[in-house]
Amino acid sequence: MAKFQSLKEAVSDNLKDGDTVAFEGFTHLIPHAAAHEAIRQNRKGLTLVRMTPDVVYDQMIGMGMVDKIIFSYAGNPGVGLLRRMRDAVENKWPKALEIEEHSHAAMANAYEAGAAGLPCAVFRGYKGAGLKDVNNNIREVTCPFTGEKLAAVPSVRPDVTFIHAQKANKRGDILIEGIIGVQKEAVLAAKRAVVTVEEVVDDFDDVHVNACILPRWAVTSVCVVPGGAHPSYAHGYYTRDNAAYVEWDKIASDRGLFQEWMQKNVLTVDETVFEKRISALKGAA
Repeated sequence: MAKFQSLKEAVSDNLKDGDTVAFEGFTHLIPHAAAHEAIRQNRKGLTLVRMTPDVVYDQMIGMGMVDKIIFSYAGNPGVGLLRRMRDAVENKWPKALEIEEHSHAAMANAYEAGAAGLPCAVFRGYKGAGLKDVNNNIREVTCPFTGEKLAAVPSVRPDVTFIHAQKANKRGDILIEGIIGVQKEAVLAAKRAVVTVEEVVDDFDDVHVNACILPRWAVTSVCVVPGGAHPSYAHGYYTRDNAAYVEWDKIASDRGLFQEWMQKNVLTVDETVFEKRISALKGAA
């Protein structure tokens, strides 16, 4: 059942060295604040999972926290490369990084299989694709009913999943509105789940029928962190900080500049360092 905690407490209680962890969000509601707290707590030996790793995974990789990444598409959205990730892969800085690359379809199916408690996901895919030549976790199975050849990948079952959402009610149920990627499946697939939210309300009034509600029994910890998705956006609260993504390309391109930025904006401060930027983005929402 959901427990209300500070973000510092929730990360300390739920994320351990060596864990397989998902910080999930798809363009929208990316849990940057939770990842920053993991960085401050100096977690090591992590396997990161995500459909679309972007800036926050670049930061975690650059800080030497990550041994392996399981993903589909990695990049600074709308800008270009993840330069810290590339440096780790090509130059082993700050340490070597193992990569396991999949398609979006494979990752979505893998999360869904994990949520269902299955060992693998079976789907149509990868026919004619080259990824299976470099990823031994892309296999082929034969349907016992039709004889059709199908793709299979291991299910994703994180030790802990972190997501950001708009609201929690006082019982600990979670409301997600707007674009949803695989947050629901990522939470249900995980042993533990931490959700940062913009606010806590008495209940969810006038909820759209297509909104996603995660029940409190699926959530381990709820943390109130206004602005916790920045520089991504939270529908109804603040817009995307496009300038931050452009700025990151320059910051991440130089090891020294990267380390300096992380020290100033993450390691020695909490998310209040971004308050002015978030306030300006709220005015545009």
